[in-house]
Amino acid sequence: MAEIYLNDIAHGRSGDKGDTSNVCVFARKPQYYKIIEREVTPERLKAYFGDMVKGEITRYPVPSLGGFNFVMQHALGGGATMSLRLDSLGKSMGSAVMRMKIHVEEGELE
Repeated sequence: MAEIYLNDIAHGRSGDKGDTSNVCVFARKPQYYKIIEREVTPERLKAYFGDMVKGEITRYPVPSLGGFNFVMQHALGGGATMSLRLDSLGKSMGSAVMRMKIHVEEGELE
Protein backbone atom coordinates (compact mmCIF):
# COMPACT_ATOMS: atom_id res chain seq x y z
CA MET A 1 0.00 0.00 0.00
CA ALA A 2 1.25 3.47 -0.90
CA GLU A 3 0.28 6.93 0.32
CA ILE A 4 -0.24 9.65 -2.30
CA TYR A 5 -1.83 13.08 -2.48
CA LEU A 6 -5.38 13.16 -3.82
CA ASN A 7 -4.10 15.68 -6.38
CA ASP A 8 -2.10 12.86 -8.02
CA ILE A 9 -5.31 11.18 -9.23
CA ALA A 10 -7.90 13.97 -9.10
CA HIS A 11 -8.61 17.60 -9.82
CA GLY A 12 -11.32 19.77 -8.41
CA ARG A 13 -13.44 22.88 -8.29
CA SER A 14 -14.72 24.66 -5.24
CA GLY A 15 -16.83 27.55 -4.13
CA ASP A 16 -18.94 28.87 -1.31
CA LYS A 17 -22.33 30.20 -0.40
CA GLY A 18 -22.49 31.89 2.97
CA ASP A 19 -21.01 29.52 5.55
CA THR A 20 -21.19 26.48 3.24
CA SER A 21 -18.22 25.23 1.23
CA ASN A 22 -18.71 23.13 -1.89
CA VAL A 23 -15.82 21.03 -3.22
CA CYS A 24 -16.06 18.87 -6.34
CA VAL A 25 -13.45 16.15 -6.84
CA PHE A 26 -13.05 14.61 -10.31
CA ALA A 27 -10.98 11.53 -11.19
CA ARG A 28 -8.18 12.21 -13.69
CA LYS A 29 -8.83 8.76 -15.20
CA PRO A 30 -12.00 6.65 -15.06
CA GLN A 31 -10.27 3.89 -13.09
CA TYR A 32 -9.46 6.37 -10.29
CA TYR A 33 -13.16 6.94 -9.50
CA LYS A 34 -13.37 3.84 -7.28
CA ILE A 35 -10.24 4.88 -5.36
CA ILE A 36 -11.74 8.30 -4.65
CA GLU A 37 -15.06 6.70 -3.69
CA ARG A 38 -13.26 4.47 -1.18
CA GLU A 39 -10.76 6.99 0.20
CA VAL A 40 -12.53 10.36 0.19
CA THR A 41 -15.52 9.93 2.45
CA PRO A 42 -17.41 12.51 4.49
CA GLU A 43 -15.97 10.92 7.63
CA ARG A 44 -12.38 11.19 6.38
CA LEU A 45 -12.92 14.80 5.27
CA LYS A 46 -14.42 15.63 8.67
CA ALA A 47 -11.36 14.17 10.40
CA TYR A 48 -9.02 15.89 7.91
CA PHE A 49 -10.50 19.36 8.51
CA GLY A 50 -11.06 18.84 12.24
CA ASP A 51 -12.67 21.81 14.01
CA MET A 52 -12.52 23.89 10.84
CA VAL A 53 -15.71 22.25 9.52
CA LYS A 54 -18.27 22.42 12.30
CA GLY A 55 -21.27 21.04 10.41
CA GLU A 56 -22.23 18.01 8.39
CA ILE A 57 -20.39 16.95 5.24
CA THR A 58 -22.54 15.39 2.52
CA ARG A 59 -21.10 13.55 -0.49
CA TYR A 60 -23.04 13.47 -3.75
CA PRO A 61 -21.70 10.98 -6.31
CA VAL A 62 -21.71 12.12 -9.93
CA PRO A 63 -20.52 8.98 -11.75
CA SER A 64 -21.38 10.36 -15.19
CA LEU A 65 -18.67 13.00 -14.63
CA GLY A 66 -16.32 10.71 -12.72
CA GLY A 67 -16.53 12.70 -9.54
CA PHE A 68 -18.12 13.67 -6.26
CA ASN A 69 -19.58 16.88 -4.89
CA PHE A 70 -18.91 17.50 -1.19
CA VAL A 71 -21.06 20.04 0.62
CA MET A 72 -19.58 21.14 3.96
CA GLN A 73 -21.90 23.01 6.31
CA HIS A 74 -20.62 25.61 8.78
CA ALA A 75 -17.19 25.42 7.21
CA LEU A 76 -16.24 29.04 6.61
CA GLY A 77 -16.35 30.72 9.99
CA GLY A 78 -19.71 32.34 9.23
CA GLY A 79 -18.90 33.25 5.61
CA ALA A 80 -16.86 35.95 3.91
CA THR A 81 -18.48 38.90 5.67
CA MET A 82 -18.58 37.26 9.13
CA SER A 83 -15.26 35.47 9.47
CA LEU A 84 -11.94 36.65 10.85
CA ARG A 85 -10.09 34.03 8.79
CA LEU A 86 -7.58 35.41 6.33
CA ASP A 87 -9.23 33.46 3.50
CA SER A 88 -12.70 32.36 4.52
CA LEU A 89 -13.89 31.58 1.02
CA GLY A 90 -14.50 28.08 -0.30
CA LYS A 91 -11.81 28.33 -3.00
CA SER A 92 -9.07 27.56 -0.50
CA MET A 93 -11.01 24.52 0.77
CA GLY A 94 -10.67 22.88 -2.66
CA SER A 95 -6.90 23.28 -2.58
CA ALA A 96 -6.80 21.83 0.91
CA VAL A 97 -8.79 18.76 -0.17
CA MET A 98 -6.34 18.13 -3.02
CA ARG A 99 -3.50 17.99 -0.43
CA MET A 100 -5.26 15.20 1.49
CA LYS A 101 -3.24 11.98 1.60
CA ILE A 102 -4.97 8.80 0.47
CA HIS A 103 -3.95 5.15 0.22
CA VAL A 104 -3.71 3.11 -2.96
CA GLU A 105 -3.07 -0.58 -3.41
CA GLU A 106 -0.12 -1.79 -5.46
CA GLY A 107 -1.12 -1.78 -9.14
CA GLU A 108 -4.20 0.46 -8.75
CA LEU A 109 -2.58 3.37 -10.57
CA GLU A 110 -1.50 1.40 -13.63
